[in-house]
Amino acid sequence: MTDDAELKALHAVSSLASGTDDPGAATREVLAIASAAFTADGGIVAFQNPETGRLEIEAAVGLPSDADRSFAPGQGIPGWVAWHGRPALVADTAGDARSRPVRTQTRCEMAAPMLLADGHLLGVLALSRDAAGAFGAADLGALVRLADVAARVLRRLWDLSHLREKARQLETLIATGQALVGKLEQRQLFDTLTRDASAMMQAKACALFLLDPGSGDLRLASYRGAPGTLAPEGDLPLRLCLAASAVRTRRPVSFADIQSPEFRDLLDLPRDPELRSVIATPLLFESEVLAVLVIFMDRIRIFDNDEKRLCSALASLGAVALQNSRLYSRVFMSEESLRKNERLTTLGLLAAEIAHEIRNPLTVLKLLNGGLGFDFAPGDPRRTDMRVIGEKLDQLESIVSRVLNFAKAPTSLHARHQVAEVVFDTLVLVRLKLAQGDIRVIFEPPAQAIVVEGHKGQLQQVLLNLLINSMQAMPAGGAITIRLAAEGREAGGQAIVEVSDTGSGIPDAIRGRIFDSFLTGRPDGTGLGLAIAKRVLLSHHGDIELVESSPAGTTFRIMIPLVRG
Repeated sequence: MTDDAELKALHAVSSLASGTDDPGAATREVLAIASAAFTADGGIVAFQNPETGRLEIEAAVGLPSDADRSFAPGQGIPGWVAWHGRPALVADTAGDARSRPVRTQTRCEMAAPMLLADGHLLGVLALSRDAAGAFGAADLGALVRLADVAARVLRRLWDLSHLREKARQLETLIATGQALVGKLEQRQLFDTLTRDASAMMQAKACALFLLDPGSGDLRLASYRGAPGTLAPEGDLPLRLCLAASAVRTRRPVSFADIQSPEFRDLLDLPRDPELRSVIATPLLFESEVLAVLVIFMDRIRIFDNDEKRLCSALASLGAVALQNSRLYSRVFMSEESLRKNERLTTLGLLAAEIAHEIRNPLTVLKLLNGGLGFDFAPGDPRRTDMRVIGEKLDQLESIVSRVLNFAKAPTSLHARHQVAEVVFDTLVLVRLKLAQGDIRVIFEPPAQAIVVEGHKGQLQQVLLNLLINSMQAMPAGGAITIRLAAEGREAGGQAIVEVSDTGSGIPDAIRGRIFDSFLTGRPDGTGLGLAIAKRVLLSHHGDIELVESSPAGTTFRIMIPLVRG
């Protein structure tokens, strides 16, 4: 090769650094430039696999279709060059024991290591001719210089490609996290997780298996892949699943080739011959495994630490979203249970009122019946009628008494409670609903404890009714302020709790009757919440009142007697 030809080849290879952003295309172009410059009949660029140490051919010229596309360490001239880290020239392959040409026509070979600046081997650039002695020492020197430039160019392109891929994966991760936050329905959550995991890793398929904490079995929650390739029915014993390794180790676990015979009987693997490498990552929440995310690739792939950390980050987002979804479900169930309890409480109160109203005329009837003084003869049927009337009046009185006694809150459930603790415990019940509605709560408890005596569950129900009403008045988000104070700590003192919101206010038409039963300003309301709150507080010798309400917000004041002494 002439000096001019070498300079042109070096310039052409150097120009690839800015002329393309595809490392694969640049590799093929490097080989094409080298083959043309040295008028080679054949050639390869092979990169060293860091996991196996083998040279794997990335680009080739004149390579037979049935040729082996990798070299073991030390095998052939390329393997020898990779093993020793120095160039080699074989003038006649027939007389060199190291030579294992991939082309039967090859008689002359030369190869140069592609070394990085830190001395690590990237790969080997090898060329061949069909005539013995076709390459000389000057050609080998030029090939070494070309290989050095090619190594730097390809490494730079790989680094840029790697960075672009990481940026894409991080963008997907961020978008996935944002999408998962709003997924409260678990079916949507599972499908979003497998879809975005496939996109992030550019995978062929992805599956999510839920772990039953009781039985330890797995159940398929979502699968994104070829239809019909993964459809296990019922629970899958963990010991028969590939995902078991991720559950036991609590970290990402990868496998290079699941088409190997030892994977054939595992129940959680799709029956798809195109799937090769897999990485299984547990979804951990407070060290508890909730599920396993399994990502399948359609090629042999060694997952590096960055990819494992990326999968762990995605799994962590999925675990938090899954836990939130479960908690939201519980909150909604609690809210529905609360509304049912409101109806039952109101019915009980109405029954008590009715029983109370019945008791007075019933007492009059008993007195009148006893004072009539009828004394019929023993055989007169009216004597029996009077006895039956007396018995039924006694029975009605007994029923009325039972209803009234049942309606009373058991005094055994009354105890002394710090009001601040009651408020904090109530806020815990609705914290997820507050977060979902983008509502912040402002509450600063006073330095000195404020203690009342009452039924904690009923007091919490009063606060819950006010908080839920406030949240429903702020569909676009807002703030709830809770103020706690004591008025007069001596005899007759009261605990004052004020709940203010920034909602739309109470309509003027119903503002004066908001504590009436079954009065509501919402189509889906029951009209029971404030009525129950009023009755509960009256039973605690306290009260509730509307302080103010306008389009800028509403404030309610709760008053409960302080514990004496």
